[in-house]
Amino acid sequence: MAAPKYPAFDTLALHAGQSPDAATGSRAVPIYATTSYVFRDTEHAASLFNMERAGHMYSRISNPTVAVLEERVAALEGGVGAIATASGQAALHLAVATLLDAGQHVVASNSLYGGSHNLLGYTLRRFGVETTFVSPRDPRNFERAMRDNTRLVFGETLGNPGLDVLDIPAVAQIAHAAGVPLLVDSTFTTPYLMKPFEIGADLLYHSATKFLGGHGVAIGGVLVDAGRFDWEKSGKFPQLTAAYDGFHGMDFEEESGTRAFLLRARREGLRDFGACMAPMTAFHILQGVETLHLRMPRHIENARKVVAYLAAHPMIESVGYPELPSHPDHALAQRLLPRGAGAVFSFNMKGGRPAGRAFIEALRVFSHLANVGDAKSLVIHPATTTHYRMSDEDLNKAGISAGTVRLSIWLEDASDLVDDLDRALNAAQRAAQ
Repeated sequence: MAAPKYPAFDTLALHAGQSPDAATGSRAVPIYATTSYVFRDTEHAASLFNMERAGHMYSRISNPTVAVLEERVAALEGGVGAIATASGQAALHLAVATLLDAGQHVVASNSLYGGSHNLLGYTLRRFGVETTFVSPRDPRNFERAMRDNTRLVFGETLGNPGLDVLDIPAVAQIAHAAGVPLLVDSTFTTPYLMKPFEIGADLLYHSATKFLGGHGVAIGGVLVDAGRFDWEKSGKFPQLTAAYDGFHGMDFEEESGTRAFLLRARREGLRDFGACMAPMTAFHILQGVETLHLRMPRHIENARKVVAYLAAHPMIESVGYPELPSHPDHALAQRLLPRGAGAVFSFNMKGGRPAGRAFIEALRVFSHLANVGDAKSLVIHPATTTHYRMSDEDLNKAGISAGTVRLSIWLEDASDLVDDLDRALNAAQRAAQ
């Protein structure tokens, strides 16, 4: 008997999670702008609240429009399910808060978005969760940082902004040997460039604000579970494998097996923290997901042209793009990212702050703002913006200097992007003299 043929990525991006609306025939995903749903009777209401049957009761916990986005991203990633949240930060917080108690420990890459570093390094410390940050360049750093109370290993598929490539197979092996899951931030790669679950990751999330949405019009996050981590065998997660008084003694692993993490995250974390996604936001992000497979090749093509231009320019000290042989993770990127190393990268410019200021302010096609993954190309100075809360020591460990500039390369004509950069670098050169 022939093996079943599953839909390809392009098809899933357009169809997963939704069929034409049964009531109206609508081909587009309807926007269910409703807070709550009428119960058929008292038994139906009670069974929904007690999780005895599927259905919607209140949009803080689930919504039909949001559910389509959750199912679509889960299908693209090869996960058993997903939870859409109010932002990427909310997705990270939801994952940590579901798995860890006060007094427990995270091992994380030090090559992270500044907000993630702050959440783990400062905010969660107030609630008794401690994090050790390590360089992702050597997976053994994660192993050396593990403790008896470690409950999560975390990194970014491509570190922000230096594009350190996380060796997911090696780090996953270390995490699993210690009986804990590996969570990755997959924002910069998207499921088009990398499928982290296929190479060992257990949980992942996206800032859907970025590439998935693709147009800078909606803030959101999506947390996805591979459904393969054995919580029972690990023995370190009573949150999922022991009776929980908050749900009348429910054992989430016993109740839902491979979806235990998602069940508790939704019914406790989403309910109690409240960082849910709005249906209009889900609709906007779905429009971006539908064209992800068309946009990503153009992003990569343009990024390569811009990288080649910058790497040859006398004002540039270095370009942090893993496809360059000079990048420390070049060989790893070739193995894990055969489709491309993303469209966000940083470079270091000569001339210090005066040159950097002149460069950014001379740009006309690039927009100076705090985002990536927009349809328009973007520029920012990480040390004074996205990563400004990090100490000088932490900035240095993350490879961020006063001369580091981050670019997000998008869908314009590449020659116009190069012309814009050329004009700005000429301005920077004059300012440095």
